[in-house]
Amino acid sequence: MTLAEVLRLVISRLDELQVPYMVVGSFASSAYGLVRSTYDADVVVDLRREQAREFMDTFGHDFYVDAGQVEQAIARKQPFNTIHLGTFFKVDFFVLSNAAFAREQFSRRVLGPVGTEGSGKVSVATPEDILLSKLKWYREGGEVSELQWRDVIGILKAQSRTLDWQYLGRWATELKIADLLDRARQEAGPSGGGPS
Repeated sequence: MTLAEVLRLVISRLDELQVPYMVVGSFASSAYGLVRSTYDADVVVDLRREQAREFMDTFGHDFYVDAGQVEQAIARKQPFNTIHLGTFFKVDFFVLSNAAFAREQFSRRVLGPVGTEGSGKVSVATPEDILLSKLKWYREGGEVSELQWRDVIGILKAQSRTLDWQYLGRWATELKIADLLDRARQEAGPSGGGPS
């Protein structure tokens, strides 16, 4: 199985459990910009405490899942991970937080392709929200991740004409990353800078 196939398996099970989700990270950014390989998948889930046992039962037979970690992650709105036993691919789950940006990002999710094959549609973050998240991670990581920065530039170059620049500007200011967005727009050049 490829990582995209493992991710599709995970999503089909989330659908069965009726757990709302949103694909983020490199899978989402690859759909909107620069395609790059990755060894794990990132999924935001609106997973409730009463769903923890059913989640474990559904994933426990072919994924490594730590029950205590899942319950603690739900209670604290923290991430947890699972590892597919057949391939050792990792899927990181981010329990939806109560932060305003996280909630708005989740409410804006759209249907999009998984991975580079483009087969099937899943709930994925919008290009604006991927840009903002990656700029936020870039800042929080000390502004050293070349991969995050390349993802940002790739999205700007591929999507600049369709991006909601008003939304980007509002949240970039709120998240204190407006300077990074401006810098990225300049680096992306005419094809990715958006409106002046």
